[in-house]
Amino acid sequence: MKVLIACEESQAVTIEFRKLGIEAYSCDVKECTGGFPEWHIKGDALIEAYSGKYDLMIAHPPCTHLAVSGARHFKEKIKDGRQKASIEFFMKLANAPINHIVIENPICIMSKVWREPDQIIQPYYFGDEFQKTTCLWYKNMPYLKPTKIVSKGEFVTFSSGKRMSKWYAESFGDGTKRSKTFKGISEAMANQWKNLSKISIQQVLELK
Repeated sequence: MKVLIACEESQAVTIEFRKLGIEAYSCDVKECTGGFPEWHIKGDALIEAYSGKYDLMIAHPPCTHLAVSGARHFKEKIKDGRQKASIEFFMKLANAPINHIVIENPICIMSKVWREPDQIIQPYYFGDEFQKTTCLWYKNMPYLKPTKIVSKGEFVTFSSGKRMSKWYAESFGDGTKRSKTFKGISEAMANQWKNLSKISIQQVLELK
């Protein structure tokens, strides 16, 4: 099986697949920070997604102009075309000619623009004591099964009354840190989806 992890510079998911002996590649317009440049394709993820070389793609399209957490800026982003461009990029990944596809994003406008996510997960479902609501849209994929449910971790409460995960508040302004896939989720993706190419699409759907 050959796997494309689109829009990933951290190589968090790529590394977990590689540990299992699976040919996986991260792809991003940025240089990789995971330490394995030989497993990284620096360039346009859409070119790779439409190359016909992959059995599975796990894509992390940029959420800056899509996430509802930034809704106060939507009017400006709609006007200047940034949101439209992000929607189009997201949908091109979703419609790529690959048998098995996972699209990952936080809670965002794609739930209305396209469709509701197939699954919503949290890091604390997979052994990491953090909260980060993550939406997954699937094409011919079994759902990701929780591996170890733990506590949600520490939270901070602001003077406005807003409550936020401590790790998220402390990483404010660091988009790279906030967007990195947690280790527990990365391991679950690799371990649970490592044999997709060996079973039929009908069998995959029956696993949901």
